[in-house]
Amino acid sequence: MTGRLPAATADLGLARREFFERGGLPVGRVTETILQSWRRCQRLGLASERLPAIEPVPQAQLREMRERHETLWRLARAELDALAGDAASSGSIVILTDEDGWILDAEGHPQFLDKAGRVALMPGTCWNENRIGTNAIGTAIVERRSVEVRGGEHYLAPHRVLNCSSVPVHDPYGRVVGVLDISGDAAVPPVHALGLARHAVATIEHRYFDLGLAGCELLRLHRDPGLLGSPREGLLAFRQGRLVAANEAGLRLFGLARGELGKIEFGALFDDKLTRLRDDGVLLDRHGLALYGRVQEGTNAAPRPARTLPRPAPALPHGDVVLFDAAQEHELTRACRVLDAGLPVLVLGETGSGKEVFARELHRRSARAARPFVAVNCAALPEGLIEAELFGYEDGAFTGARRQGNAGLLRQADGGVLFLDEIGDMPPALQPRLLRVLQERELSPLGGGKPVKLNFALICATHRELDAAVAEGRFRADLYYRINHYAARLAPLREQADRAGLIRELWARQAGTRRLTDAALTVLTGYDWPGNRRQLAACLRLLVALSDDGETVDVAALPAYLRSARAATPGTAFGPNVTAPDAAAPGAVGRNAEADNALDTITETAMRTALDRCGGNVSRAAKQLGISRSTLYRRLGAPARG
Repeated sequence: MTGRLPAATADLGLARREFFERGGLPVGRVTETILQSWRRCQRLGLASERLPAIEPVPQAQLREMRERHETLWRLARAELDALAGDAASSGSIVILTDEDGWILDAEGHPQFLDKAGRVALMPGTCWNENRIGTNAIGTAIVERRSVEVRGGEHYLAPHRVLNCSSVPVHDPYGRVVGVLDISGDAAVPPVHALGLARHAVATIEHRYFDLGLAGCELLRLHRDPGLLGSPREGLLAFRQGRLVAANEAGLRLFGLARGELGKIEFGALFDDKLTRLRDDGVLLDRHGLALYGRVQEGTNAAPRPARTLPRPAPALPHGDVVLFDAAQEHELTRACRVLDAGLPVLVLGETGSGKEVFARELHRRSARAARPFVAVNCAALPEGLIEAELFGYEDGAFTGARRQGNAGLLRQADGGVLFLDEIGDMPPALQPRLLRVLQERELSPLGGGKPVKLNFALICATHRELDAAVAEGRFRADLYYRINHYAARLAPLREQADRAGLIRELWARQAGTRRLTDAALTVLTGYDWPGNRRQLAACLRLLVALSDDGETVDVAALPAYLRSARAATPGTAFGPNVTAPDAAAPGAVGRNAEADNALDTITETAMRTALDRCGGNVSRAAKQLGISRSTLYRRLGAPARG
């Protein structure tokens, strides 16, 4: 890959000179997508050699944008969190925009966030093609499909420092509602960025259908029954016999485009009646080929499983690792007794160690298993939304508030389990109010309203050392003692006794007929996994996404950070009936975790220095660092000045 970069750069240089200086069309030197975008930008009169004057909108306006796009942000949050961890380790950032290209959120590597900020790639700026010229975000909106723009392919010359991969997010009716982008340094080839973004967007679009489609019969279909229940299943919604909504996987099953939604009748796609899918779990298309699945009636009906085919376990949810070793089973048993006694449980562990998975399993085993489990990521909720989302609000409580108000997440947990993830990153200003709710089990929504009594069991989780945060004044001591009745500590993956067994089991659950070589398994087993189980699960999902059924996955297919590990001796293909090595390859276990801690220290030092230099003005410090103000709050618990 690196050997081809100079030639590609030279071709781009020639293409730019031919187009911008000589007025020619560099056909063959850039893709047709890039060339057509350059021509659109040129017709708009955009200057290519300098940046336009771009300033992020004020924080109040950015908050309003985020509130208007609350559904998109909420459905995308889990994917942003997962990708942000990968982006931070690869020196890149992940970005979420609205349908017009306004950046709502940007997370990832701190140094690259700063570099991106120098070209205004930050929350509160608009990267629409009409304003910024050819760029992956804006051009993906115009093209309504995935777009990569590398280095000098950007219309504006100062943007040649960027490599960007963008995928539009569509709602069930085919409308673009936002864009997910992964951007990095142009000197580093974005090997898997577009594939990761596409996989994340498929998951986000799949979640939109869970919100319900009024008056529709929702078909969940696939030619492989093992993919039912995963983001790769086809979703097609019919209203009065007409196809009105679908995800990309559903459209691909029939070779349809989103523009055909609302125009296709059920009979044009299927030979069978819908009753056969309800009764037998199978449906024949117009070519006589079988599709397996089920029908979900209306907006609230639960899906009914197929009757004739045993449904295999669905693909793992994003980031979930649902295997528990003996130590974790012991912790689950003890924690369940504590929770059922009405006492809170605090789950401690490094990022990616499976704290939320542990909490969900604890809920499933508890006396409240039939009641709601409501998860709140205290670090992820935007500054302008966290109080409203937690405590709810009355109609008209603030600009952009929903009509009829919002009950809030705490009330949604009534009778069940409330899970406060990353509570160590909760803004200091909200800690007293949460403490009051926990003490009195009563809350008052924003904008007034009658106090509401609450009854929920409490699980909290954090990767931080809360006792140190208390000593430094970043976390209230009284709140700490309120939530820390029983602490369950999850060991990091590098301390897992049988890593090879865990990897084999996870691979078997999602790989289908793909096979993993002994050499690849040895490399996977010997790695320290600083991102723990979440990083391992993401790596395995990537290997599945980038390979085909029946394919053998070897060391060459592994991500670069794994290939740089100690080379393993090639072996035979590892499949269900072949034994692979169990022993982890020797390595300096713990060094990656130490490096992560060192990077965290450097990052926080830079943030505190910027804050001091700006006299405590958070807005100015965040702007200098090229990060969002909410990120600065979460990392430092910064006092609000500006």
